[in-house]
Amino acid sequence: MTLQTQGLLAGRGDTPLGDSCPIDRTLQLLGNRVSLLLLRETFYGATRFEQLWRRVGVTEATAAQRLRELVDGGVLERRPYRSPGTRTRQEYVLTPAGHDLMPVILGMFDWGAHHIGRDGSPTATHASCGAEVRSVPRCRQGHDVTESDIVIS
Repeated sequence: MTLQTQGLLAGRGDTPLGDSCPIDRTLQLLGNRVSLLLLRETFYGATRFEQLWRRVGVTEATAAQRLRELVDGGVLERRPYRSPGTRTRQEYVLTPAGHDLMPVILGMFDWGAHHIGRDGSPTATHASCGAEVRSVPRCRQGHDVTESDIVIS
């Protein structure tokens, strides 16, 4: 089972797609472990720099660089906050584009849990009914689709 290709994509031979490929462009922004783990933590509710770098387990400099890239890429935005008696600081919150990454993060979570899971790993369940949440491809009409049903053109 493979995705179907049409048009220029189908006839390209061995020519690399480069920046014309949405996957390539996404990986240019998100394609490293630290960026993805920072996003995981924002989905888990962390917003403050100290929370983020400590939870991900990287240096402050590494976290600062990756957060800057995620802000520049429109995935996160910085918002000022101030705790009583302290100076104004910045927190990191998901933008609408960042929230649109939820199925991607959930898909990675789902895949990892099912293919390289460990005892004690977290699970994703539906708050209302308790059933396991899965990431599945679905068209805008609401149909679940398989690999061979997808046409890339």
